[in-house]
Parts: sequence; C-alpha cells; structure tokens
Amino acid sequence: MTHRVTLLPGDGIGPEVIEATLLVLEATGISFDWQRHDRVGTAGLEAYGDPLPDVVLDSIRDTGVALKGPITTPVGKGFRSVNVELRQRLDLFANVRPCRTLPGIDTPFKDVNLIIFRENTEGMYSGIENFDERLQIADSIARITRTGSERIIRFCFEYAQKHGHKQVTLAHKANILKRSSGLFLQVGREIAPEFEDLEFNDRIIDNMCMQLVMRPQDYDCIVTTNLFGDILSDLCAGLVGGLGVVAGANIGHENAVFEAVHGSAPDIAGQQLANPTALIRTASMMLDHLGEGEAAAAVETAVVEAYAERDTLTPDVGGTANTMEYAEALATRVSDHLSA
Repeated sequence: MTHRVTLLPGDGIGPEVIEATLLVLEATGISFDWQRHDRVGTAGLEAYGDPLPDVVLDSIRDTGVALKGPITTPVGKGFRSVNVELRQRLDLFANVRPCRTLPGIDTPFKDVNLIIFRENTEGMYSGIENFDERLQIADSIARITRTGSERIIRFCFEYAQKHGHKQVTLAHKANILKRSSGLFLQVGREIAPEFEDLEFNDRIIDNMCMQLVMRPQDYDCIVTTNLFGDILSDLCAGLVGGLGVVAGANIGHENAVFEAVHGSAPDIAGQQLANPTALIRTASMMLDHLGEGEAAAAVETAVVEAYAERDTLTPDVGGTANTMEYAEALATRVSDHLSA
C-alpha cells in the first residue's frame, strides 16, 4: 500500500529536518506518495499573496494527512501564524503532544511519560478580539462550547483507552472562570463514566503546573483548553529535554497534520546543525495514525536506542554528528529492527 501524504518542508531548518525524516521513513520500507508544497509562510505570501494558499489546504484535504516542518511566524506584525490557521481552517481540534523521557538527556526527572491533549480551535485562540481606541482597552474572548469540549475530551479518553493508558486528568480554572472553564469541567465529568477502565481526576491549572514540576511521573493523559494546553505542552516538553525532542500532531475527524513543534531556527539553517529528533518522532506518530504500528514502534525504538548509546547524536545533545549523519544512523537501526 502507498500512503499519499502532503509534505510541507517549511523554512529555516525545516527542509533539513524534513530531508532527515524522509530518510528514516524510507528505511521502514513503506511506500509514500509525497505531495510536496514549498510555498507556505513568507514564500506563499510572495507566490500567492497568501501565507497559507488554497493549493496547500486542498492538498491536505485530498490526502487527509500532512507532515510539516517549522514555519517562521513574524513577531508583532505580518501574517497570522500558519500553524493556527491550519488548525482552524481544517478543524484540527486535537493537539496531541507526547512528552517522554529520553535516556542520556540531563533532566530533573528520569521517568516522565505523559501526553498533553489540547483543544486546538477555540478558547482564548478563537480570534475574537475587540479594541476600544478611545479608552485603549483590549478584550479577548475565550469561547468554550459544549461541542468543542465534548470532542476533545472524548478524543483523549478514546486515545488513552486504545493505547493502554490508565489515567485522564482534566486541567481547568473552573474555580474562577465558572462559566467557560466550568463548562469544560462539567463535560469531562459527564463523559468520564463511559470509560470505567480509566481513572479520572481534575486539577486547577495553577496546581497542575506545580504538580508537573514536582511529580510529573504521577500523570498520564492530560486534557485541557487551548491556552492552558499551549502552556502545559511546552512546560512538559521542558521536563524531557525541550521542544527539539518532542513530537506533535494536530488531528481532526477528516484530516491530520503532523508537525515539529519547535521553531524554524533561521540562525543555523543550511548548516546541518539541526536536530531532527522532534520531527522523526512526529513521523512515528504519523505512521501509527496510518495504521503502520510496527514501523512506528521501530522508529521510536531507534531514537531511544540512539540516545541511550550516544554514539551518533547532534551537537545540541552532546554529540558530534550532523543532521544527516544522525538520520543515517537511525535509518540503519530502523531497517535492522524491521528485518530482524
């Protein structure tokens, strides 16, 4: 079977980490038909007058799956984040961020293994803002709906059940935001009894942050609203070594975009210094989504082994290999696992 996948290399280090990831995917022996689109972000604006042109959206709707490198977002001016636009235009309501400890990385905890499930399309990022020019007052509306809450919370429970997890924690601020965050918590409490095999609890968001930097090993699957999820997902990435080693996915009922969650790092672009671990682990998530579980496991195992043995790693994690040398070593490991 050949999987048709939209490929968005992005900019900065994006094309380099994409090339490295494709090399590892090739080692699985799985056939891909890549629909490549380079003109996204600034390149899309120059070519089409739109940082997220319709031709890209149409391709993802056609294939149903995309693998995406980082794309630079202008700070304080310019076009809106392509990442946010993709999630909203394609209704990719579930942001899934696994945060698992890798051996050999110096972190405060050695046994973190949790997943953040972030509602991706509403909340504080709904884009509903008003500005009173006369009074110089800015308002942002955090829109929470029952429909949006139900689908992300149910997605989390179903994912946890399918992948053998034991616990779901819902993070909220219902003690203060009684209507909006209160609705999210209420929906969680209504859905939880349908999954009797999963333990359910909830945490107020500030307490959740404290718990995660004290005893993250006590948590498994954490589901929350958009802004809280944005913060928690980076916090948890920091617990396991940073954004350069964690995977990310944005999933909807019809489409899914798998992306590196780190930035485009234009200062090191083109130098083969970039660490492609995040995107390679993201590709493992994509393989699982496509029903290629054995290959997905082989890729993740290869990454863990590489960090444990520390013979071929990139400079940011203490190695001397360049981007493609690291990818070549992983590709060999993947091939060996699948042919064993």
